[in-house]
Amino acid sequence: MRIDAHQHFWRLADRPGQWPPPELAPIYRDFAPEDLLPLMAACGIDGTVLVQTMESAADTDFMLDLSERHAFIRGVVGWTDLKAADAPAAIENLTGHRKLKGLRPMLQGLAEEDWIVDPALAPAVEAMVAADLAFDALIFPKHLPHLLTLARRHPALRIVIDHGAKPLIAEGHFSTWRQDMAALAALPQICVKLSGLLTEAGDQKPQAVRPYAETLLELFGSERVMWGSDWPVVRLAGDYQGWFEQARAIVPQADHAAVFGANAARFYRLER
Repeated sequence: MRIDAHQHFWRLADRPGQWPPPELAPIYRDFAPEDLLPLMAACGIDGTVLVQTMESAADTDFMLDLSERHAFIRGVVGWTDLKAADAPAAIENLTGHRKLKGLRPMLQGLAEEDWIVDPALAPAVEAMVAADLAFDALIFPKHLPHLLTLARRHPALRIVIDHGAKPLIAEGHFSTWRQDMAALAALPQICVKLSGLLTEAGDQKPQAVRPYAETLLELFGSERVMWGSDWPVVRLAGDYQGWFEQARAIVPQADHAAVFGANAARFYRLER
């Protein structure tokens, strides 16, 4: 299968006061399966992993409902409050949905930079491990040391770093990000998504993402990198097919099957 490991759907009516704001015109509208299907067809994409965009049980229910009605959605990464007293029960309830493959706290927007290492998270993490759910890490480079602490504390937790941890490409920051990513890459349970980099490049030319993408491949190896479109957010910097083709040009031909499908299918336990 050729898999897009990271994409979103949303309805503005469901998210008053939530991101995206009106000034982000390219993505300030509804995005539904019928919008994505032609783009997938043009790139030969067989399936996707649909990822949450709100800290809301209703958003997770919305995605799971879409996944039941659209076979191309092979997996869903949802949300639940991982520090709630009833988090283990909520996680067990969510696992009743066969396409629920992971959970994602929106760490990038939290005021506490070290939220992820709070011991109060442990019962939920243990419940995720018991349910064989993945942990999507939506983070900035400043969170990488804290993610390393979490990963060392819970070695059985499968973790994927979304968007390469959003390196500061537009500002040219590289060395500290690389050092912190290398420490995480040394842990075998951690994967990374080749996604979101085009947006982080800002006004830089698209070619500015290549050193960062190549670094992800170097550190994690072709067996732990998975491509994602980050659609529709990618519309802020380019388009679906353009990013797909750019990534295909960066990833060595011999690694295409793994990076553009097999790794995501294995990591997220996707059904054919």
